[in-house]
Amino acid sequence: MSEETKNTEVQEKEAPAASPQQANPEQFLKEFNWHNYEEGIDPIADSKLEEFEKLVEENFVDTLDDEVVEGTVINITDRDAIIDINAKSEGVISLNEFRYNPDLKVGDKVEVLIDVREDATGQLILSHRKARVIKAWDRVNDAHDTGEIVNGYVKCRTKGGMIVDVFGIEAFLPGSQIDVKPIRDYDAYVGKTMEFKVVKINHEFKNVVVSHKALIEADIEEQKKEIIGQLEKGQVLEGVVKNITSYGVFVDLGGVDGLVHITDLSWSRINHPNEIVELDQKLNVVILDFDEDKTRIQLGLKQLKPHPWEALDKELKVGDKVKGKVVVIADYGAFIEVEEGVEGLIHVSEMSWSTHLRSAQDFVNVGDEVEAVVLTLDREERKMSLGIKQLTPDPWTDITTKYPVGSKHSGVVRNFTNFGVFVELEEGIDGLIYISDLSWTKKIKHPSDFTNVGDKLDVVVLELDVEGRKLSLGHKQIEDNPWDKYETEFGVGTKHTAKIAEIVDKGATLEFNEDIVAFVPSRHLEKEDGSKLKKGDEAEFQIIEFNKEFKRVVASHTALFKEEEAKIVKQAAKKAAANTAERTTLGDIDALADLKAKLEKGEK
Repeated sequence: MSEETKNTEVQEKEAPAASPQQANPEQFLKEFNWHNYEEGIDPIADSKLEEFEKLVEENFVDTLDDEVVEGTVINITDRDAIIDINAKSEGVISLNEFRYNPDLKVGDKVEVLIDVREDATGQLILSHRKARVIKAWDRVNDAHDTGEIVNGYVKCRTKGGMIVDVFGIEAFLPGSQIDVKPIRDYDAYVGKTMEFKVVKINHEFKNVVVSHKALIEADIEEQKKEIIGQLEKGQVLEGVVKNITSYGVFVDLGGVDGLVHITDLSWSRINHPNEIVELDQKLNVVILDFDEDKTRIQLGLKQLKPHPWEALDKELKVGDKVKGKVVVIADYGAFIEVEEGVEGLIHVSEMSWSTHLRSAQDFVNVGDEVEAVVLTLDREERKMSLGIKQLTPDPWTDITTKYPVGSKHSGVVRNFTNFGVFVELEEGIDGLIYISDLSWTKKIKHPSDFTNVGDKLDVVVLELDVEGRKLSLGHKQIEDNPWDKYETEFGVGTKHTAKIAEIVDKGATLEFNEDIVAFVPSRHLEKEDGSKLKKGDEAEFQIIEFNKEFKRVVASHTALFKEEEAKIVKQAAKKAAANTAERTTLGDIDALADLKAKLEKGEK
C-alpha cells in the first residue's frame, strides 16, 4: 500500500461525519421548527445558529429584493396559484393574473415579483403581472438596443395610428409607419399579429413607438440595390400606381418609385392625372431618365405609343378644312385638338376679319367643336396654325360697292381713342370717326363724353382706303351744318333776350339754344345805371361777333344803351352841324357885303 493511500484512509477515518444540515441544507431548512426555536423548546447553540443563517443566505432568495425571480406552480385553487420561489414560505398569486394563460398547470415555471413580503397571516404575496411588465420592459429595451424584430398584436385604432401589444406593453404604431405606401383602410390591420421594430422609447412617460414600415424599407433597400443596378434608359418595366398628385403619378417598380410627370402620361392635354390612371393600377412604363445616384427616376407612359404627328394624315395640306375640339384658350388664341395629341393654334387675328382685335374667349369656349382652315403646317416642328375667318368671304372684297363714299349706314361703337371712335359696320368692317366729326356744335374733349361702347351711331362714309383697309366715317355729316343757319339768325348786330347762365373768368356765358353759347365780356355786362348783370338776370343782348369756323359768339348788353347814346350824340352832332352851317352862311354874306363895300370904296 502506498503512502498516499494510507494518508487518505487516515484522513477519512479522522474526518467527522457530516451534520444533517450540511448533508442536505435545503431539507434541513424546510423541516426546521421556527416555533419551537422561538419558544425556547429547541435550544440551538450559537455556532449552530450562525451556520443556519449562512445556509439561509446561500440557499434562499432575499424577499426584500425587487428583482424578478422564477417560481414553480405547486398548487392551484379556485382563486389562487401557489408558487414556490425557494423562500421561507410559498407565495400566492391571484388567478386573474393568468387570464392570458388559461392552461396554467402545476409544475409550470412562471416569473414573479414579491409584491408583499408577508400579509397579516404571514403569507408571501407575489405578482406575476408586475413581473411580466418588468420583464417586458427589459425585453423592449433589449429589442430597441439590438434592433431585434418583435411580434405585436394590433389591438385597435387610435388618433394618428394604432395601438399594438408588444410583450404585454401597449405601444404606439403611427399611421405613417404602417407601410411604405399610403394606408387608406386602417381597420384592415386591427386584430392582426405583425412584426415590428422598436424605434423609440420614452422612459419618463413609459411610451414605446414601433414601426412596421422600417422592416419593409429594410427589405426594399435590398431590392432597390438589385433593381437600380439594372436600370437603363428606354427600359420598359411593369409597375403599380402608388400615388396620384396634381403634377404626376408615382409608380412602384417593385421597391423603387418613379415619377410619371403629367406631361408624359398622354399625348393629349389632360387636366389631372386621374383622367388617365387610378390607384393600384398595373401599367407598363418606360424609363426616360434618372440621376447619377438613381434615386430619382423619370418615367413615361405616352412614349410607349407612337407620336400622333407620325400618324397624321399624309394628305393633309394647307388650305384643307379640319374639325377639332377647343382644349386651351389664351388671350392670344385657342388651341384646337384635330386628332389625339395633334393641336393647331387659331390666333385671335384669324378668328374674325375685324381689325379690331378682341380676346379669343369672345369667339370660342373650351370644349367647343369648331371647323377651321389649315393656314400653315410644319410636320418636322410639329406645328400647325388654323383660321376660322377664312370660312367666310372677306368683307373687304366688295367694299366699294357696299360702302361707297357719301353712303349712310348704322354701326356699333366698339372702342375709343383720344382722337376718335371706332365703329363696326359689320363683322370685319370697322371705321374711324374723328372727334371733330362727331358734332357740329358741341365741343368734345373725349369721345366718351359723346357716346358709349355698344351704342349705335348713324354715320356717313367720308373716305375709303381699300388697300389699307381703312374707312373714315362722320357722324355730324348726317345732318346739315346748323351754323349755316345760325350765321344769319345770330349775325352781328342782331338782338336776342337771354339769361346769364354762368359768371366765368373775364365775363359771363349765355345759352341762346342748345348749340349757341355766347360769351359776354365783363365790360359788356354793365347796365345803364352803372351796375352789372348777375347770374340768372335776364336781359337783351346784341351780337357783336360771330365766327362760324370756330363756333365763337360774343354778345353785349352795354352796347344796347351805348348805341342809343351814340345815336343821340350823332343826331346832336348833325343838328349842331346844321346850325353851324346856317350861321356860317349868314356870316359869309355879311363879310362879303363888307368886303364888297370896302372894295368898292377902294376902287373909288
